[in-house]
Amino acid sequence: MKRTILVTGASKSIGKAIAVRLAKNGFDIAVHYASDKDGAETTLKEIQTTGSSGRLLCFDIGNREQCREILGQDLQAHGAFYGIVLNAGIARDNAFPAMLDEEWDKVLHTNLDGFYNVLRPLVMPIVSARKGGRIVTLSSVSGLAGNRGQVNYSASKAGIIGATKALAIELAKRAITVNCVAPGIIDTQMTAHLPKEEIAAMIPLRRTGTCEEVAATVAFLCSDDASYITRQVISVNGGML
Repeated sequence: MKRTILVTGASKSIGKAIAVRLAKNGFDIAVHYASDKDGAETTLKEIQTTGSSGRLLCFDIGNREQCREILGQDLQAHGAFYGIVLNAGIARDNAFPAMLDEEWDKVLHTNLDGFYNVLRPLVMPIVSARKGGRIVTLSSVSGLAGNRGQVNYSASKAGIIGATKALAIELAKRAITVNCVAPGIIDTQMTAHLPKEEIAAMIPLRRTGTCEEVAATVAFLCSDDASYITRQVISVNGGML
């Protein structure tokens, strides 16, 4: 029986690339989305062309009760996941003096609370399965170095790093690795508005990254070859840090 990995925010960009890459590596994939069903279905179709299987899961990672309900139903139907990739997240950029309460709250509740909301129902089933496992979280260069106009986003992504490192210690004796990937400026819909030449000048490699480059790093951390790597933060940022 194939091992299954849940990828949150898999309807587009980095999440989609991760889901497809993991499918190519032989995993079945649970494709999570919050609202973009068409995008999720496109991801699922690409997964199926690789010979792997997949299914769709729809819930808001910021809604704790919804996470417990939907994930609980999936556990009853399919059993424990082998791996979880926490990719879903949002940004609401603004200068801190002008930041609205809702911009702070929405980003923290979605990005940081989402870590708890998704993992809390899923970790013990992985432990109980006694087959090891892989958890990969997505932080950001903003979580490592901070970024102007992103105090809320940087706080949430820095929190994910701390939570990842702590969870890695707790789960290590169960052969469940927990690592974090911190992308830099990646070609996605979120960065499409940025001035390309100015951004490239900030990056030692003189270009933005691709979703596939992030996906390759995540896929390695989910592989058997990464069985002795845990509690790490791996930057994919072209040398920005």
